[in-house]
Amino acid sequence: MQRRQFLNLGAVGALVPMAGIPGLTHAAVTSKPAKFVVGFAPGGGTDTIARMVADTIRADYPGGLIVENKPGAASRIAVDTVKAAEPDGATLLMTPDFALTVYPHSFRKLSYDPLKDLVPVAPVALAGIALCAGPLVPASVKNPVDYLEWCKADPKRASFGSPGGGSSFHFAGLMLGKAHGVELTHIGYKGGAPALQDVVGGQIPTNICAIGEALAFVKAGRLRVLGTFGNERDPFAPEAPTMVESGFKDVVAQAWVGVFAPAKTPADIVRKTMEALNRATSGNALTDRLAGYGMRPLTMSSSEFEATLRSDIERWGPVVQASGFTADE
Repeated sequence: MQRRQFLNLGAVGALVPMAGIPGLTHAAVTSKPAKFVVGFAPGGGTDTIARMVADTIRADYPGGLIVENKPGAASRIAVDTVKAAEPDGATLLMTPDFALTVYPHSFRKLSYDPLKDLVPVAPVALAGIALCAGPLVPASVKNPVDYLEWCKADPKRASFGSPGGGSSFHFAGLMLGKAHGVELTHIGYKGGAPALQDVVGGQIPTNICAIGEALAFVKAGRLRVLGTFGNERDPFAPEAPTMVESGFKDVVAQAWVGVFAPAKTPADIVRKTMEALNRATSGNALTDRLAGYGMRPLTMSSSEFEATLRSDIERWGPVVQASGFTADE
């Protein structure tokens, strides 16, 4: 995969040729010991991405670059940790999108403002979102429309799992049901693994998750991808139609992971960090490693990433509000 840029993630949902990135020079970001703060336990998806990226850009951090896990409060502890850190380039947040784009709408009292307390540096990875069916769903159900009609015929089976309430996966499912006039009941789990296990085990009919999390089960024939939520077919599940193809033109969602610095971080440090990340996401080494997890690299400038963040925050607001969902404090 060549150098890529991702613009207006929620609304566009497609990768386009990159433009506007400054010359990618190579200079140490900081001589201090540095860290990526991750709001999830070791071994999870965001943690894995953080360690891949750290391995790739460690030469830019002569003082060392580690991953520090700060799980808890649905990743809000990690955000608060970076918010309170010195703005010197040594403490960075590696986070999935929903902690900054969905939470402002789902938590009544959020301890941070993503647009005021953090500086968008650069995205690093994109994960497509998929609707996956387990053994409770008959083989005759082959696509999103079939699935929604199957649910409509018996509302008792109209439920889906996700890695957590208040996530973009949760609201992608609600958008889908609303688009076809079907009320889908959400079942939230504490992470992607337990949700997938219940789908495979026949406890729930379907799950909405990152494609990479489901690939092993799909290859083993234990799950089927009925549809994906990008504007274009996902390269890791090319046989599955998109929701747009299925007639739901506004049902678009993909999950990105990006890097943020504390507010008031000097522009020169933000630029150097962005350039280090851009080099990583433009190279084959990280691309190949991400592909093993069903993810693709993203490359864009800090200003473009900020525009994407603003667009996604604005886009998820009406979706969350229409659902009536409020996250537990």
